[in-house]
Amino acid sequence: MSFLEDESSENGRTGRTKMESFFFSCELSSQVPFYTFQGDEEESLEQYLDLRTICLGSGAKEESNVVEVTALNHRGKKVSVPVANLHISCLPMVSMGEFEVKTPVTFRLKSGSGPVCVSGIHLIAFEDDEDDDESDVSEDMEEIDDDIIPIKPAKKQQKL
Repeated sequence: MSFLEDESSENGRTGRTKMESFFFSCELSSQVPFYTFQGDEEESLEQYLDLRTICLGSGAKEESNVVEVTALNHRGKKVSVPVANLHISCLPMVSMGEFEVKTPVTFRLKSGSGPVCVSGIHLIAFEDDEDDDESDVSEDMEEIDDDIIPIKPAKKQQKL
């Protein structure tokens, strides 16, 4: 889990934005040609999928497997984009880097029979207004300061 500090301008409050991340993976095939990732419907949560890899699974045939992603663009309109064209003999895997899309997201095997594995990280950002976390941190720092033993300089020996 990673934390990011951010100031919120909503309602004049300053809060801390926390980010949680979880691994996700789905397999597309001719039996299951699409998968829709729908996050929680809470208004205070921002949810993203950070796509990392799209690869052919074991038992894939010698054919072209095209994977398409459908998500909302910056104007709120649904857009479908082919993101990978996999083939067992020349391109069995594509590294997506950190291709981030906001949920809901649908992955579809547009052509081919798969299996194709899509994997990445599910990111959840939320506001944390509790002051308890800050007081816990300051108490922990005080405990650490009490445990530190001061270092004394070494004594010089004089040569006679």
